Amino acid sequence: MMRLLGAELVAVEAGRVAIAAPVRPETSQQHGYAHAGLAWTIGDSAAGYSALSLTGAGEEVLTSEMKIHLLAPARGARLVAEGRVLRAGRRLIVVAAEIWAEIWAEDAAAPRRHVATMLGTMIPLAGGE
Repeated sequence: MMRLLGAELVAVEAGRVAIAAPVRPETSQQHGYAHAGLAWTIGDSAAGYSALSLTGAGEEVLTSEMKIHLLAPARGARLVAEGRVLRAGRRLIVVAAEIWAEIWAEDAAAPRRHVATMLGTMIPLAGGE
């Protein structure tokens, strides 16, 4: 999915991951804003990778539940999702993500806008589950 969206990892550290994706016509809605599906997808992935960064070798994670609050229209050149772990347990990992729209250059007073926030739960899996 990340390849399809043209997304890339822009920051990785223990418990925190940022992913960016360009806003293209294919990922926009009828008014020209980034589609909520783009925000959700990179937010879920950033949160998931932040959880994965705290798991052991050979473990994976799956999203158990995720909710999104859309705060503002996602207008800009690209979206950046910043995922983080809120609490890592043995059976559940609670995660969050903030999604930002990087605004076009003519709006230099506000180079990015907070467009969505997400809260979810990941479950760690042993390698072959």
